[in-house]
Amino acid sequence: MTLLSVRNLSAFYGDFQALFGVSLDAAEGETVAVIGANGAGKTTFLRALAGALPAPRDAVAFAGQPVGGWPAHARVDLGIVLVPEGRKIFPSLSVRENLEIGAYRRRAGPWTLERVYGLFPVLSERRDQPGTNLSGGEQQMLAIGRGLMANPRLLLVDEISLGLAPVVVKHLYEVLAGLHREGTTLLVVEQDISQVLTVAQRVYCFRKGSVALEGVPRHLTREQISAAYFGA
Repeated sequence: MTLLSVRNLSAFYGDFQALFGVSLDAAEGETVAVIGANGAGKTTFLRALAGALPAPRDAVAFAGQPVGGWPAHARVDLGIVLVPEGRKIFPSLSVRENLEIGAYRRRAGPWTLERVYGLFPVLSERRDQPGTNLSGGEQQMLAIGRGLMANPRLLLVDEISLGLAPVVVKHLYEVLAGLHREGTTLLVVEQDISQVLTVAQRVYCFRKGSVALEGVPRHLTREQISAAYFGA
């Protein structure tokens, strides 16, 4: 079953056009990777899906329902949840309070504080500390945990590896693989191609706001991906 269907999506910042007719599908329970260089439109695409940027009503459909014109909070109610680039931890809140914010409009589902603490024990150990006191990797765990607290049906993850040590990135991708095995649909934006292609069932490469390549990772050569990525 197709859970997310995007058709001919264009997006703007004022008069500047950032996306040009993007189309993409994600099946229920699938992990889809969106790769591309800086400025390719990847974050803009996620923001449009999450409702942080305007999109035509029929350009985005979720579980067969057009949601392109819906506000962000209504999409969270449906189960579309964004883990933003840069983590966006609330500096005035503790680790626990940051997680509880994620549950403000939560759907019914399995994710609770206790389950997030089980997934990321360091968050339990430091639950009463300010969220910004955590290391970069721990803040990424907190951002993912906050997203899971909403009990997402579709989790949008933006640049999970940004600025993190390889050992931390490896652990976070193991977490994503576990979420996939449990049936969560994932759309992961990433520049670290080697990591994201190990967990994705399909990949879309963006270049200059458009889809330059789409396919199954094992069917694509490094040369094809490089040409799409860099425009060679």
